[in-house]
Amino acid sequence: MALSSPSFFCGLATLSNRNRRSHKFRCSTSVVTTNCCKQGEFQYVLTDYVSPNQFPASRTDRQSTILHIQDSSDLASALARHGDTLKVQDMNVILRYFGKLNRRPELRQVFEWMQQNQKINVASYSSYVKFMGKSLSCVDAVEMYRDIKDRSIKFNVSVCNAFLSSLIKNGKSESSLKLFTQMKRDGLVPDVFTYSTLLAGCAKVNGGYYKALELVQEMMSNGLEMDSVTYGSLLSVCASHKECNEAAKYFQKMKDEGHSPNVYHYSSLLNAYSADRNYEKAEALIEEMRSAGLVLNKVIYTTLLKVYVKGGLFEKSKELLKELEALGYAKDEMPFCLLMDGLAKSGHLLEAKSVFDEMMEKQVKTDGYSYSIMISAFCRRGLLEDAKKLASEFEEKYDKYDIVILNAMLSAYCRAGKMENVMSMMKKMDDSAISPDWNTFNILIRYFCKEKLYLLAYRTMEDMHSKGHQPEEGLCSSLIYHLGKTGAHSEAFSVYNMLRYSKRTISNALHENILHILIAGRLLKDAYVVVKDNAGFISQPAIKKFSVNFMRSGNVNLINDVMNAMHSSGHKIDQELFDLAIARYIAKPEKKELLLWLLKWMPVKGYAIDSSTRNLILKNSHLFGHQLIAESLSKHLVMSKR
Repeated sequence: MALSSPSFFCGLATLSNRNRRSHKFRCSTSVVTTNCCKQGEFQYVLTDYVSPNQFPASRTDRQSTILHIQDSSDLASALARHGDTLKVQDMNVILRYFGKLNRRPELRQVFEWMQQNQKINVASYSSYVKFMGKSLSCVDAVEMYRDIKDRSIKFNVSVCNAFLSSLIKNGKSESSLKLFTQMKRDGLVPDVFTYSTLLAGCAKVNGGYYKALELVQEMMSNGLEMDSVTYGSLLSVCASHKECNEAAKYFQKMKDEGHSPNVYHYSSLLNAYSADRNYEKAEALIEEMRSAGLVLNKVIYTTLLKVYVKGGLFEKSKELLKELEALGYAKDEMPFCLLMDGLAKSGHLLEAKSVFDEMMEKQVKTDGYSYSIMISAFCRRGLLEDAKKLASEFEEKYDKYDIVILNAMLSAYCRAGKMENVMSMMKKMDDSAISPDWNTFNILIRYFCKEKLYLLAYRTMEDMHSKGHQPEEGLCSSLIYHLGKTGAHSEAFSVYNMLRYSKRTISNALHENILHILIAGRLLKDAYVVVKDNAGFISQPAIKKFSVNFMRSGNVNLINDVMNAMHSSGHKIDQELFDLAIARYIAKPEKKELLLWLLKWMPVKGYAIDSSTRNLILKNSHLFGHQLIAESLSKHLVMSKR
C-alpha cells in the first residue's frame, strides 16, 4: 500500500483520532510503499515528516540555526533551508548581527528575505533603517516607507522615527519635514524622540530656527514636555543659526525646569557664543562647567578656541592651543587649522604660515585641510607661486589632490586672468578623477563671463545643472543678459528654465527680461509660454509688444490660444491685435475654422471688430462662406451698438 493512497491517509486519521491529536505531516519523499519496510523500519521512513504544531523548534535549536545562518558562506541557501523554522524575533537577531558588523549586503539580503516571507515586524524596520545608515538613499527610504502595507507597522512611532532619522543623517532635513507632515496626516502620533530628531535636522536647513520653534510649539500643544535631549537639539539649532541670545535663554529655561546640562548642552551654547564672538560669556560658561564638576573634553576646548579665534584674541588662542597639545587634544590638524584660518583671514599671513610650519614639524596628522587653508590664503594675497609650491608639496607628499585645494588654485588663476593655468587645473581635475563641486562651477562660470566667453559659460552651467547643482539667480540673470545681447537667445532661455525649474522663488523682473530676449530672437512660441505662465509679473507694455509680434509672425495655429490667454490674464485686447490676427487668417483661407472661432469668441468676451475690419472680411467672405461670415458679423454688429 502506497503512502500516497487514500486508504493510507484514512489509517493515519484513525490513528490520529485514537490518540486524540491532530498531526500535519510533511514528507520529502513522494511515494513510499509498506512492502519495502520491515518491522521496526517504518519509523525511519518517516524521519523527514515534521509536525510543527506538536514539535516546535526548541530555543536551543533556534539558537543553533541562527548561528548556522550567520556563519553560512551561502546566505541565500541557508535562509531558504532554515528560515521557516525561525520566529520573527530570531530573524531580527540575524539582522542586527550583520548590522553591527557593517555587513550591509547581507543585511539587505536578510531584510528582503524577511519581507518576502512576511517574517517582519516593527523592530525589523527600525533595525534595518538604523543599520543601513547613509547607505540607504533618501529616495529608497521614502519609497520603502510608502510601500509598507501594515498600518500597525507603518504608523508605529519607532518605525517613523527611524525613517525620519535616516533622512536627516543623509542631509535631507527638508525631505524629513515633508515626510513628517505626511505621516501625521496619515495617523502618526509623534513622541518626544520624534521632535528631538526633527529639531536636530533644523540645524542644517535655511530658516531652521523658525521651523524649530514651530516644532516646539506643536510638541507642547500635543501635551509633550521638553526633556534634556530636545533642549540639546534646540540649543544646537540656535548655535547653527547664530541665535546667541535665544540659546542662552533656552539654556537657562532648561536649568529652571530641573534638567541638568551636560557637556553637549555646554558645547552648543559655546558654539553660539563663538558665532557672537562673545569670549567673556564663553569663559564664564567654562567656569560654570568646572564648578558643576564636569570634565572639559576635547570638544569643549576646541569650541573655546573657536570663540577666541573669531573674537580676534590670537594670543589667548595660541596659549589655549598649547594647553590642548599638553592634554593630548591636538593630535589632528583641526585646532591648528582654526588658528591658521583666523590669522590668515585677519591679514596675519606670516603668523598663519608659522603655525602651519610648526604643525608640519610636529608631524600632526592632516587630511589636507591645513594645506587648503594656506593655499587659499596665498591665492587671496595673489602669491600664486607660493600657492603652487604648497600645492605641489601636498600632491608629492600624499599622492592626491583635494577639491578644496584645486578650487583655491582655480579661483586664484581666474582672478589673475591666467587662462592656460585655468585649463591646466581643469585637466588636473580630470586626470585625478576629482568631480567638480558647486564652488568649482561657480568659479568657472564667473571667470568665463568676465572674459566674455558667454557660450563657454553657458556650456559650463549646463554641465553644472546636469550634475545636480543649482546655480545662483544672480549669476543666471547676468548670463541670461549677456547671452541675449550676443544673440544666443535659445541658450538664454535654457538658462532661464534651469532657474525656473530649480524649485526656487525667482525675481519677477527675470520673466520680463527673458520675454524681451525671446521676442528679439523671434522665439515667439517660447515667449508665449513665458507670458501664459507669468502674465501677472509682466508689465502691460511688454505684453503688448509680445502680442503684436506674435500676431504678425507667430505660429498662426496658436493665435487664438494667445488671445484667450491674454484675456484670461486680465489684459485688455485692443483693435490693432484683432486686425492683425484677422489679416493673418484672411491671408491663409485654409485656416477658415480658426477665423470663425475667433469671430464667435469675440462677442462672448465683450469684443467687436471695427468697420474697416468688417469690410475686409466681407470683401473676402467668398473664401470662408458667405452665410457663416454673415452670421458671425451680425453678432458683432449687435455688440458694437451696445
